[in-house]
Amino acid sequence: MGISIEHAQQVMAEADLLYSAADIQQALDVMAAEIITALADKNPLLLCVMNGGVITAGHLLTRLNFPLEQDYLHATRYRGATSGGKTITWLHEPETSLEGRHVLLVDDILDEGYTLREVVRWCRERGAAGVYVAALAEKNHDRRVEGIQCDFSALQLVDRYVFGFGMDYKEYWRNANGIYAVKGM
Repeated sequence: MGISIEHAQQVMAEADLLYSAADIQQALDVMAAEIITALADKNPLLLCVMNGGVITAGHLLTRLNFPLEQDYLHATRYRGATSGGKTITWLHEPETSLEGRHVLLVDDILDEGYTLREVVRWCRERGAAGVYVAALAEKNHDRRVEGIQCDFSALQLVDRYVFGFGMDYKEYWRNANGIYAVKGM
């Protein structure tokens, strides 16, 4: 589902800025303080949920002033589309054992929650002592699947198609230093 570079540029030119880079940095400071309070003494394993979580995880890791281990996983429903399918595709499982560990999953957004719910279930099946979800943004709507919520979230989003700071528009603009909403979506 590729798009042209011109289309990607037009989407950005017409997009609405929801949160600036400064807004995001301030929100990440608050979220990091909450994580430190909750997990600093638990020897946590931070798992970045790829691809979207990479930017949030990178910024968050530098704020967590306690020892932790870090790994990643890659599970997706989207595969470049603007809406997810029904099946979770696993592209990479973490190499670090989850047995007896407190796992902090870091992702870009909690939207409907299908992928994160499956990842949380997967972590518990592998013996995690506790599983916590940290998402840069949480979308406000009534389509959330049962059984998933954020333990830590930095920002609340309106129910629009958003991109930037890890979130993509058809695989483009994850690198945008802010959170934007697509015009008309």
